[in-house]
Amino acid sequence: MRKRLASLAVAGLVGAALVALPQSPAAAAPSKELSDGIKRQLAAGVQVVPKQQATLKAPAGAVNPYTALLKDPGKVDKYYWSEVAKQQAAARANLKKNSLTAAATSPLLHDEAEPRGTFGSNDSHATAELVKGFGTAKKLNNRARVLGQLSPETVSPTTVSAPAEDNGAIPIASDLLLGSGRRGISTSGDIGDGPHGSAGDDTGDFDFIKVTALAGQQLLAGTDTPSGPLDTVIGLYDATGELVGTDDDGGPGLDSLLDFTFTTSGTYYLLISGFGTGTVFPADPFDSGSGLGSGSEGPYLLTATLAFPDRDFYAVDLLAGDVLGGSVTGVGTRLTVRDPSGRIVFGSEQDASFIYAPSSPLPGGGNAVVSQVAATSGRFTVEVGGNAGLYDITLEAYRPGPEAQDNGTVQTLFLDFDGARINTAIFGGPGVRTLSPLAGFLGKWGLSAADENKVINEVIAAVKENIITDMKERGTDPRFGLKILNSRDNPDPFGQPNVHRIVVGGTIAESGIDTIGIAQFIDPGNYATEDSAIVLLDVLSDPSGAASLNTYITPASNKIKFIGRALGNVITHEAGHLYGNFHTDPLNSTPNLMDAGGAFPGLFGVGPDNIGGTADDFDYDFGDDEFFPNEGLVGVEDTLNTAAWGLTKGKAK
Repeated sequence: MRKRLASLAVAGLVGAALVALPQSPAAAAPSKELSDGIKRQLAAGVQVVPKQQATLKAPAGAVNPYTALLKDPGKVDKYYWSEVAKQQAAARANLKKNSLTAAATSPLLHDEAEPRGTFGSNDSHATAELVKGFGTAKKLNNRARVLGQLSPETVSPTTVSAPAEDNGAIPIASDLLLGSGRRGISTSGDIGDGPHGSAGDDTGDFDFIKVTALAGQQLLAGTDTPSGPLDTVIGLYDATGELVGTDDDGGPGLDSLLDFTFTTSGTYYLLISGFGTGTVFPADPFDSGSGLGSGSEGPYLLTATLAFPDRDFYAVDLLAGDVLGGSVTGVGTRLTVRDPSGRIVFGSEQDASFIYAPSSPLPGGGNAVVSQVAATSGRFTVEVGGNAGLYDITLEAYRPGPEAQDNGTVQTLFLDFDGARINTAIFGGPGVRTLSPLAGFLGKWGLSAADENKVINEVIAAVKENIITDMKERGTDPRFGLKILNSRDNPDPFGQPNVHRIVVGGTIAESGIDTIGIAQFIDPGNYATEDSAIVLLDVLSDPSGAASLNTYITPASNKIKFIGRALGNVITHEAGHLYGNFHTDPLNSTPNLMDAGGAFPGLFGVGPDNIGGTADDFDYDFGDDEFFPNEGLVGVEDTLNTAAWGLTKGKAK
């Protein structure tokens, strides 16, 4: 997946779980230097586990990372899941296309007004072309096709001889005059042929190429590896040595394609390296001998161009609560949604629509797919980017699913603490399994059966505060409604209309799913109102570990209050997926209930004293936060209002 990173601070990974290297039982743990390399790699959005390539057979223990709260998200095989997403999203799009009835309204057609072969007239949020007649209001069409052409500045690459070694650091980078005399180059190289490759001192071979760029220019740098085993990674450093962009597997197969637009003129340095575990980036980009070992090696071809891009923006008028979906085919490889203020609220270079509920009407099956729940009414814009040529955008807008229900209908969230027999295949598991109840785990936290009701009381209070209290106080949906029931106080309503359930209990071994929690779907707009999630309790009750509640319990802890709040937060996280939220970034400084795994102990509410159940515990909430970049999305996600509008009360049919 391609990445655009304004800044990659390794310091932001402090406290995140590290990924262990494959090793024999007698092998030592990774050195501190290699652990630092793993941190750098994860911060750049590059996976550190081996890539499953031969087939789409799931690796052992594979869990859908989009919907799962993983103990260690760094162990995800992103390459495998990106391939799964492509295939399953295409299959879903075909089903959706075939299911459209003859009575469905034909989409309105909008042809780009900017003359073909030019750029500059609709290249910003402020100058976006309005798609007239589009929307969910009466007399408008909620479906549109936007046809246009990207006409970036044309650049013909110059063939350049392969640069000489050693060019493994910024001070000795090869100067092929890219940007200072040539607008494009085609050249070749070999990772492993330098003095630091496996045939040399084996610290790792890197190839650096100098780039002189102007603000507004777009760098397209792609590798091709037709004659060897090399799995390339591309990085981009600024003159201070900060990594500002990276790509792994953005091209066909394991080849890379970096697409980066400069905001500041200056000198930059393109890095080509080989994939490995903690060895992709040098410890010091100014020192060619600062690598941490050799990764993938072999020959490559490189094409890099600098040109001013064509960016096409289209404006759509949305009502508060509207659920906008978009998909692009043709040369378009990127879609970006901005709110009325111009803030990026959803940017994508992938199609992850396979995680939508089957009943969701949102489109997919394109090179890039977006979804956005409008927190307020206003004029939003959709930007398309990509290569030169023609594109075709599908835009569709819908009201939230519950609005189709009878007036006053309210979604129910059922918390099942009694254990359950559940078909785990809905989460990618092995089939029907029985999960043990919450009561079976109390002793692992040093509690007794007499404490169960107190824990359940705290859990319910936490979930109600996280969802009902906050969404009523801070949300923009005036018709928000949710009823929370539980297995202690209420008959089991699951299977009835408009009931979601979350089973709180069971273990990884019982479920066959290696996770802490997992939801059935991510459902913007809440179109599937009768689905499930689970929160397993074995990792949370382990004797120790970053994801265990016991790690943060001391004699100073109000143990019951802490355990109830922590479980309530994890339950709320899974409910957040059912109501349309993706993961937010666990490594930044903004806390959010949708933070991906690795945000422990923060997600449990542990305060600065690192002890749970004390006065400085933190109230994690839904709100604005950046998407988790490792899942291929950019922008600020409003997790509060995305969920709130998915929980709107039904209106009269």
